[in-house]
Amino acid sequence: MSTPHLPRLGLALHALLHARRHAALGTLDAQGGGAFVSMVPYAIDTATQRLVLHVSGLAAHTANMAAAPRVSLLVTAADADDAPVHDLPRVTLQALASTPAPDSPTWASARAAYLARFPSAEPMTELPDFRFVTLQLIGARQVAGFGTARTVTPEELAQVLAA
Repeated sequence: MSTPHLPRLGLALHALLHARRHAALGTLDAQGGGAFVSMVPYAIDTATQRLVLHVSGLAAHTANMAAAPRVSLLVTAADADDAPVHDLPRVTLQALASTPAPDSPTWASARAAYLARFPSAEPMTELPDFRFVTLQLIGARQVAGFGTARTVTPEELAQVLAA
């Protein structure tokens, strides 16, 4: 896939988000308000320029997102034994979580994007307890290597996700 309209660091961010399949999701604990971090698989919905999660209603992070929809995700490149850990490309994404209504166009788009990335999850999409959550990215901090850090605007994030 060619993305010539993105600058060099935008291309690096695009590659990172498409290469990785999971993130650390930070939410606020709905019970006590403290920080809560969990691992979530994510897909990229290029049609809506959002990230897509498929979560259980029994999961703590699901209740947390319903109570406080402002979330953060950390996506990191794979660690390599022969590379300095400080050079590890990574991005911290700030987002607003929302749950599309079942069978709405947003839900259908989220489901299609998720199943394109995780086809084996199809049976889970039929379980009544599970739902799709879409994440509208509102900002990010990208570290493309040691000494290469920048703030990424929502507009550039939309371009990265649309590509």
